[in-house]
Amino acid sequence: MFHVKLHGQDAMARGADEKLVPHRVTLPKRVVERPLKQVGKRLLLALLVLALTVLIVWLDREGYHDNADDRVDFLDSVYYATVTLSTTGYGDVVPYGDSARLANILLVTPLRIIFLIILVGTTLEVLTEKTREEWRLSRWRKNLREHTVVVGFGTKGRSALQTLLSTGLPKERVVIVDPSSKVIDTAASEGFTGVVGDATRSDVLLRAELQRARQIIIATQRDDTAVLVTLTARQLNRGAKIVAAVREEENAPLLRQSGADAVITSASAAGRLLGLSVLSPSAGTVMEDLIHQGSGLDLVERPVKKSEAGRSVRETEDLVVSVLRGHRLLPYDDPHASPLQLTDRLIVIVRASPPSSPPVTLGPVE
Repeated sequence: MFHVKLHGQDAMARGADEKLVPHRVTLPKRVVERPLKQVGKRLLLALLVLALTVLIVWLDREGYHDNADDRVDFLDSVYYATVTLSTTGYGDVVPYGDSARLANILLVTPLRIIFLIILVGTTLEVLTEKTREEWRLSRWRKNLREHTVVVGFGTKGRSALQTLLSTGLPKERVVIVDPSSKVIDTAASEGFTGVVGDATRSDVLLRAELQRARQIIIATQRDDTAVLVTLTARQLNRGAKIVAAVREEENAPLLRQSGADAVITSASAAGRLLGLSVLSPSAGTVMEDLIHQGSGLDLVERPVKKSEAGRSVRETEDLVVSVLRGHRLLPYDDPHASPLQLTDRLIVIVRASPPSSPPVTLGPVE
């Protein structure tokens, strides 16, 4: 058994990490243009504005006066357009004709404003993007209800999430919590909302709106961390279903005492599968097929159909493994499992459904 209390060095290291890692929410990334492409578009638009201004000045060059030689040529037109759009205005080339002054009022001045907007476009875009992200975050918090929180986006967390997604869970109803900002950025690029921070802290879990979550998956790398996260999560949300993974089987009871509804022991499960594969490779293949969602055979939970009510377990359409009656899980060969009741739920083995028509309710996560 491990001690939940962290050693001094571990606590100091974790404290240092908390100072380095900001607690922030990262919404799914939207598809945006590449920076170089955006800069190229702005540069092209600025050149078009400059060319249009040069054309306006050149067509009415007789209405302009150059202090150097009293004549405005094409170079002077380019020079005047450049210093005018940049608001430098040296005053050596000036419009003195009525048409030239009217063109400056109605055409050149609006072009100057457009040119300046293009120049400061990057700053305006940053401010607009910041406001837009704050609005998205506010709307996300307001609408998020009955969602799934995944603590730890490693191999276990990813596999559990992929299984849930295969049953029809939308990505918008998933929030991932991980201490690594790189992991959260990767999750955001895949369409998930992520929270960077230590999940043993209540303020980090509150950023994930865990208090309003329907189910919580805890797939941390360390068993002691899983215990602390489970304790904190159960304190914040009394009604959510908490499923946690541990490496060592001896730590599973402590997870259940901490508030986990179900505990999956990864090391012992892998060991049993290895042993079964040695004794019977075919049986091991079937078990591995059941574990992997969406291929071959799947283990799912579904309600009893009206046509099945009152019948024996062996008379159902699917291969029944267990019957869930209230809070009791009855094996298929239990005499009390038959006849079936409408309020029962069945744990059955079915053929994997294609992605377009996923199974009704997932059983293995239980």
